[in-house]
Amino acid sequence: MVETLPVGRFQLQQHRLELKRWAPAFLSSHKTLFTVLWIAAFASVFLWQRNIVGGGFSIFGKAGPGRPMPKTRPFALNLTDFGAVGDGVTVNTAAFERAVLAISKLGKRGGAQLNVPPGKWLTAPFNLTSHMTLFLAEDAEILGIEDERQWPLMPPLPSYGYGREHHGPRYGSLIHGQNLKDVVITGHNGTINGQGQSWWKKYRQKLLNHTRGPLVQIMWSSDIVISNITLRDSPFWTFHPYDCKNVTVRNVTILAPIFEAPNTDGIDPDSCDDVVIEDCYISVGDDAIAIKSGWDQYGISYGRPSRNILIRNLIVRSMVSAGVSIGSEMSGGVSNVTVENLLVWSSRRAVRIKTAVGRGGYVRHITYRNLTFDNTRVGIVIKTDYNEHPDDDFDRKALPILEDISFIGIHGQGVRVPVRIHGSEDIPVRNVMFRDMSVGITYKKKHIFQCSFVQGRVIGTIFPAPCENLDRYDEEERLVKRSGSQNVTDIDYDI
Repeated sequence: MVETLPVGRFQLQQHRLELKRWAPAFLSSHKTLFTVLWIAAFASVFLWQRNIVGGGFSIFGKAGPGRPMPKTRPFALNLTDFGAVGDGVTVNTAAFERAVLAISKLGKRGGAQLNVPPGKWLTAPFNLTSHMTLFLAEDAEILGIEDERQWPLMPPLPSYGYGREHHGPRYGSLIHGQNLKDVVITGHNGTINGQGQSWWKKYRQKLLNHTRGPLVQIMWSSDIVISNITLRDSPFWTFHPYDCKNVTVRNVTILAPIFEAPNTDGIDPDSCDDVVIEDCYISVGDDAIAIKSGWDQYGISYGRPSRNILIRNLIVRSMVSAGVSIGSEMSGGVSNVTVENLLVWSSRRAVRIKTAVGRGGYVRHITYRNLTFDNTRVGIVIKTDYNEHPDDDFDRKALPILEDISFIGIHGQGVRVPVRIHGSEDIPVRNVMFRDMSVGITYKKKHIFQCSFVQGRVIGTIFPAPCENLDRYDEEERLVKRSGSQNVTDIDYDI
């Protein structure tokens, strides 16, 4: 599988590669780290904005003739051989279905690659098959048909009860798969475009009778790779792996308008094991990443945690929600998550854990390392009263456990409230650790490191000064001062 992009073709990937080459020599201080990340992020944004033409938005520079598509499977098939026409008008659903059927017959011989050549390939939702590579050439764009009547209905997800937005069936995803193994979606940075604008408008006008579908959803599957493509304008969540194992997302750009594109999360690993998300740019209308594991009593009953997840080397933006979230649907549990080398810019929140009474489950063994916040209203958020429920039958005695959460190497500028940990008497936050933190603030008053019902420790000196709920240790991890005020409440949402 080809993992690199051509010189001059995808500017953002160039910045990432340059960053990797500079890192060993220059990242000797956190100030330098912040500067390099800042330059990389905003140079990329400048290049993107420069390519706006006639009201459209393009992240592609101009390049020479398209490159040949590599062969990554024993067999390679072309979409046009199945009658597809890439004019943006012809509906190609049947062509995709015929191609996938042909690939399904080659599974025992190593599977096949379906090449999508340059063009605009309009289609209704279609399913993938095992041992398949979907390869999008440069300037290839799969377009989701806008007529929701052509999107099939599916049963509600078992860990979400009767439905996420509406009770009853839900719309399927544009690209879908169930009970699969060995599936790759990749290319020369081709695009999968959900054309979500009509969906968002109908959702706001309450004209939809079913829960919207994701752009790409893979369920009950293993060995999934998504790389070197752009996903944009999903009707709902963008990539939703559900109860999957061994999922990799690498070198992917995910885009949606930062406002008025409701619930367009970037990547939502849901009850998944062994996930790697790396080297991506995500700017969407909700959480860039949201780790989930089911909703209230339905998630508790389904009982599938999300665990062993690595998120690294990302640039993300969310003006509505957060860069990286855990929850709020986390009733099956979330554990063993590492988030590192993350830049969150011009966002409402940077990282957030959200839950509520009735969720049950747990969030534990979470490590945040080398995070940079730039012009972010709230940096770190833990919220225990996110009271959105599937119905009124949730168990009010099902209290989530939040523990063993570490923040190491947290830096940035232009942050209004660096920390807001809002535990409660019913849901305290236990064993939180801060080390090596220095965040430039915009609000020069007290109560910007906010805590409530939290127990933990601070190692060394951090800025701004921590709340009094936390124990203080020196750099050698020797106790300096024990907190006697773990249940003190100092939360101010007016800041």
